[in-house]
Amino acid sequence: METHRLVLPADLNHFGFLFGGRLLAWIDEASWIAASVEYPQCRFVTVAMENVTFHRSVRQGTILAISSQKIRVGKTSVTYNVEVKDLQNQPQEILFATKVTFVNVDESGAKQSIHV
Repeated sequence: METHRLVLPADLNHFGFLFGGRLLAWIDEASWIAASVEYPQCRFVTVAMENVTFHRSVRQGTILAISSQKIRVGKTSVTYNVEVKDLQNQPQEILFATKVTFVNVDESGAKQSIHV
């Protein structure tokens, strides 16, 4: 699944670069949507995000492509590989990549099977 974000002035720090935390929130949201679409009966919460390393700074006006691909399914969890690219630069380079893991929980927050 792929989604897009436009980097706006409110997304920037005082030096004019994208806040890293804003990008992480977008990644979390995009991969959560991918998981929720694939497993609509589940109540997913984020449990892990690996390797938070930013490869290049991002400026206002950049159009980002955030793609999420499922790479692992467990009994109670699912993991997605997420890549972020700048759509305006050719060839497109990966600005950021990570793996995001979600666990399915019940109403009280206890883990439960994703295969209900």
